[in-house]
Amino acid sequence: MAVEELSVVLPRVLIVSRRTVRKNKFVDFVGEYHLDLIVSYGAVPVIVPRVSGVHMLLDSFEPIHGVLLCEGEDIDPSLYNDELSNLSVEELEEIRRLHASDTAIDKEKDTIELRLAKLCLERNIPYLGICRGSQVLNVACGGTLIQDIGKEISKNLPESQRVVHMDYDNYDGHRHVIEVVEETPLHHWFKDSLEDEKMEISVNSYHHQGVKKLAQRFVPMAFAPDGLVEGFYDPDAYNPAEGKFIMGLQFHPERMRQEDSDEFDYPGCTFAYQVPL
Repeated sequence: MAVEELSVVLPRVLIVSRRTVRKNKFVDFVGEYHLDLIVSYGAVPVIVPRVSGVHMLLDSFEPIHGVLLCEGEDIDPSLYNDELSNLSVEELEEIRRLHASDTAIDKEKDTIELRLAKLCLERNIPYLGICRGSQVLNVACGGTLIQDIGKEISKNLPESQRVVHMDYDNYDGHRHVIEVVEETPLHHWFKDSLEDEKMEISVNSYHHQGVKKLAQRFVPMAFAPDGLVEGFYDPDAYNPAEGKFIMGLQFHPERMRQEDSDEFDYPGCTFAYQVPL
């Protein structure tokens, strides 16, 4: 087959880049784990650059066979009409200090990703939102977010129910337990790793925010012990026979790998990347 024909045959999965500063200049990047998995399962990753005006050019990226949204800064609270959860000025300053890389809001990225999420919802294009990407999906459908898990959930719970959702000292190695909801896609993906009558797996965490009010169209797939929704999906858009789903995962399955190895913690970690293709 000629090289020029491959782009017609292979599915195209859009990913929006994240902006950072390197040598006093902005650069865009996408995590390589995502790109490797998309390529390994027979699709073409198409990177949508986070630059001004791209949200007006999304039609130029057609055909779109899937969208994967992942890392990035906190979503602008004004997009989901949040009142900052009655956090004090001192608490907000402490949150910004503790999570400086996340609290620098990127309105352009918000605009691009919300438009892509709504496009997927309108046309039932396969959508996988990981961490921030799950939050974007929830906000796009009218849901809201917790501004800071530590300030809004953990401090009100007994010690036994508190969950560490981000550990900067053990960034990639940190795990916490989640309970998987039966008869959901997540249950199907990880069923071979679940102990009898114990619907638990251990996942990673890189976030200080999460779902507050889950949008009405979604069904939870997993919860952390503190009650935080760790995964959700749209049952009306779920059709595994056609490789279609619209869902969000708060954890990062692509990074759930054993130390100094490319071996995944569970076989189900890669299933989210296989189904839409």
